[in-house]
Amino acid sequence: MLRVIDFILSFLGLVIGFPVLLIIYIIGLFDTGSPLFVQERVGRKKKPFKLVKFRTMDVATKSVASHLASSASITKTGAFLRKTKLDELPQLWNVVWGDMSLVGPRPNLFNQEELIQERSGLDVYDARPGITGLAQINDIDMSTPKLLAETDSNMLKNLTLQKYFYYILATVIGKGAGDRVNSDK
Repeated sequence: MLRVIDFILSFLGLVIGFPVLLIIYIIGLFDTGSPLFVQERVGRKKKPFKLVKFRTMDVATKSVASHLASSASITKTGAFLRKTKLDELPQLWNVVWGDMSLVGPRPNLFNQEELIQERSGLDVYDARPGITGLAQINDIDMSTPKLLAETDSNMLKNLTLQKYFYYILATVIGKGAGDRVNSDK
């Protein structure tokens, strides 16, 4: 049932949000020259998929987890997109195609071995990764692999339709700060 809801909401989001997506895309052309960011991530059953987001960092930025990237690499437009979480909108395509859910554990990179080990032990990869979830609205990110894996596992075990909509609503109204970046670099 959640897959059907995911599909309908994401499809509607893409249709209704098309003007916003187009404007952000055009602004991104002027900001970085390459407005979309595509990166291979770990999906359900540990299968790879291509995650799509709006680019928030310089094109030359090394492909690492956000908490390992330098804040100096975030563009001015990117900072706004991250703060408002508009950089996540293209992931609605990932939800429509079935690679992701609206609610689930955030998909990690294949080189995040500690997180993969923690999540594997808790069967987190049995679920589709999501755009948002319990960890995201509580500012828990990939810099704390054990806590993130435990939070994801608890969310999945206790996920109800009511909580599903709560996580989406909490994200839309701005709860949670998004992925951290290293300000020391």
